Amino acid sequence: MTLTAPAPAPRQVTPRTSLRSGRLPDWAPWALLGGVIAAMLLVFWLLAAAGGNGLDVAGWLILSAIGYLALITLLSSLVEGGRKATDRFVTGLVTVAFLIAMVPLISVSWTVVSAGIARFDALFFSSSMRNVVGEGGGAVHAIWGTVLVTLAAAVISIPIGLMTAIYLVEYGAGKRIARGITFLVDVMTGIPSIVAGLFAYALFALFFGAGVRLGIMGSIALSVLMIPVVVRSSEEMLRLVPNELREASYALGVPKWLTILKVVMPTAIAGITTGIMLSIARVIGETAPLLVTAGFTDSLNLNLFDGRMQTLPVFTYAQYANQGIPPEAYTDRAWAAALTLILIVMVLNLLARLVAKLFAPKTGR
Repeated sequence: MTLTAPAPAPRQVTPRTSLRSGRLPDWAPWALLGGVIAAMLLVFWLLAAAGGNGLDVAGWLILSAIGYLALITLLSSLVEGGRKATDRFVTGLVTVAFLIAMVPLISVSWTVVSAGIARFDALFFSSSMRNVVGEGGGAVHAIWGTVLVTLAAAVISIPIGLMTAIYLVEYGAGKRIARGITFLVDVMTGIPSIVAGLFAYALFALFFGAGVRLGIMGSIALSVLMIPVVVRSSEEMLRLVPNELREASYALGVPKWLTILKVVMPTAIAGITTGIMLSIARVIGETAPLLVTAGFTDSLNLNLFDGRMQTLPVFTYAQYANQGIPPEAYTDRAWAAALTLILIVMVLNLLARLVAKLFAPKTGR
């Protein structure tokens, strides 16, 4: 008698679920966005035609964003589920917030460029306002004043700020004096700019008498505003350096000061440079402290320690506030000075990125 093994029961094959099942096509969000924008444009155009008014661009864009967020969330919840719908809603919300934040930036940039390009000529960069009434003249004295005052403030602030940050991170951890310095730096971060100007004026008035105006006074005032920014940004960058790098250097017998100089600082140089550029951009456009300390003049002055010194923010304020005949000449010079200041800040940021790229530690093999 031959025994045969029973036939194996057939396995139940579970259908495999595709990763793309229940998912909107890639073109669906863009098509929905275009449809909502077109529909809202038609509605607002009809309302404008019926009321005899112009097209409300702001209302059109805002309602288009709200309508898109509502529809994409509803459609995604029906097709993809609640989790993906929440993801699409938050992504759209962040995108809308980014676009709203870009509106004033683009608007300000376009206004400054379009209004300042009229006097962006060779005369503006080669002459001062000495003996100039009405049309003509330039801002070479203000440009040099801004560069010299800001450079002196950076020379004062960067070493003090960097050494303070190094002490707080490398030497003062857990010490009472370090906590006190941190508290004072936090307080200095919120000081109004005019208070810094009054401090510098009062300091120099003790030695030179009331009414003194010097370019170096403006640098001192700007350094008061600049130092806390340098300290906080540099401190955060130094804290991001892994302790393993320090310990490896100590294990090789390298002293602490050389470890900071050769290991810690090169590792954090990119972030430190960015923080320094942010601090310079923070103070280069200040007007109130420079009005109190450096004053204003129509002549070129390259000596920080002798006489008043004009700067671009003060020049812009003076040209716009004290308009003569014709007033267009004064407003054109004010807009051109504002455009020049923006370009200087842009150049400084590009230089900061170049420095950070050149001196950052190489991570490749």
